[in-house]
Amino acid sequence: MGFTVIAFYLFAFTAVASGLLVVLSRNPVHSVLWLILTFFSAAGLFVLMGAEYVAMLLAIVYVGAVAVLFLFVVMMLDVDFVELRSGLSKYLPLGLLIGALLLMELGLIFGHWNFAEDAQALRAAVTPDMAETHNTIALGKLIYTDYIYMFQASGMILLVAMIGAIVLTLRHRKDVKRQVIADQILRDPKDAMELKDVKSGQGL
Repeated sequence: MGFTVIAFYLFAFTAVASGLLVVLSRNPVHSVLWLILTFFSAAGLFVLMGAEYVAMLLAIVYVGAVAVLFLFVVMMLDVDFVELRSGLSKYLPLGLLIGALLLMELGLIFGHWNFAEDAQALRAAVTPDMAETHNTIALGKLIYTDYIYMFQASGMILLVAMIGAIVLTLRHRKDVKRQVIADQILRDPKDAMELKDVKSGQGL
């Protein structure tokens, strides 16, 4: 058994075990930490597959941004998780029923799954030969050359989704004092401060 096989089983077991602990952990902070370990294990699997670029994206974007954001949100929000879990037994039968239906649907799908005869040929036509070019160069060529319009369209969809989320959650409260930059720039110093002539030995 070579080092690659040992590393694969190590990363795979760690990813599966930490993924289960993400769901089973009672403390949400611990769940986020297990999620970070899951991302690192998945990145290790990508490295073993020869996809170093995807592994770095997984480590930088998901661990460095998404998981840390989850951790900050969980730690900053004062959420009573005991109260949230109090209704678990109430909705547990419905959740089990939905889970059973989803498993039955997946079983029907994979039970009748048929691969097309020309599937491998179509994949080989899109993917360049790894002996001739590096996988990062090939991936960049596919995204930024062959499918540049689709890539830009996906970016526009994400931009619209972000703007929509801001618009839907923006609430103007009258009891909150907001900063107005234009009023601060255009203010007159004569109206903003008052000079007092304090004589010696007297207070204001």
